[in-house]
Amino acid sequence: MIEVRELTKTFGKTIAVDRLSFTVRPGRVTGFLGPNGAGKSTTMRLMLGLERPTAGHALIDGRPYRETGEPLRRVGALLDASYVHRGRSAYHHLLWLARSNRIPSARVKAVLEMVGLEGVARARCRTFSLGMLQRLGIAAAFLGDPPVLLLDEPVNGLDPEGVLWLRTLLKGLAAEGRTVLVSSHLMSEMALTADHLVVIGRGRLLADVGMAEFIERSRATSLEEAFLRITADATEHRAQPEPGR
Repeated sequence: MIEVRELTKTFGKTIAVDRLSFTVRPGRVTGFLGPNGAGKSTTMRLMLGLERPTAGHALIDGRPYRETGEPLRRVGALLDASYVHRGRSAYHHLLWLARSNRIPSARVKAVLEMVGLEGVARARCRTFSLGMLQRLGIAAAFLGDPPVLLLDEPVNGLDPEGVLWLRTLLKGLAAEGRTVLVSSHLMSEMALTADHLVVIGRGRLLADVGMAEFIERSRATSLEEAFLRITADATEHRAQPEPGR
């Protein structure tokens, strides 16, 4: 389980996360939604100890991520698929991660097959497309077979087959009792994947509710419509119609 309590992060005079509190429970896919600049990525970085909170805390299974021994066995994360050594092969990228967490090397082959990269396992990452890098990032997140998953925009660059595969995988992992938090801007995909939603705007909590109830409360006919209504006052960059039209 992931617990966020009064989490606050400031950068100078800018408040990126503002007294944010919510819980991500096991057994369901929780969608983490918000407009650009809402603080989603910063919140996930705080959860993973990549940023230090100004106040409050984020706990994973009752302790800060920094205190987790062999973290890949406890938490699988994908924040930016481009964070790989481009000169390494996909296999060796995963192998050094596995060895750093005492994960058997056989698991590297297993996750490469799981994400469909076994045919390019020895290819340099510099030759990979965005979709291939995304699959490699997903493989790294699953390397330790962790009970907790944090994925930031995991469908970016995936083709329709890959999107369907990942949706099915995440729902299956949640059904096994794992804790799954997924950030995405694709409302149509979130509507098909998530059971529960945490919505933030300007660093503050706007909703922490089940999918069906979220849409019903907003008197909307779709997740996209409900999202646009609840975040209307929290969107910093809003496009306007062309003058004269």
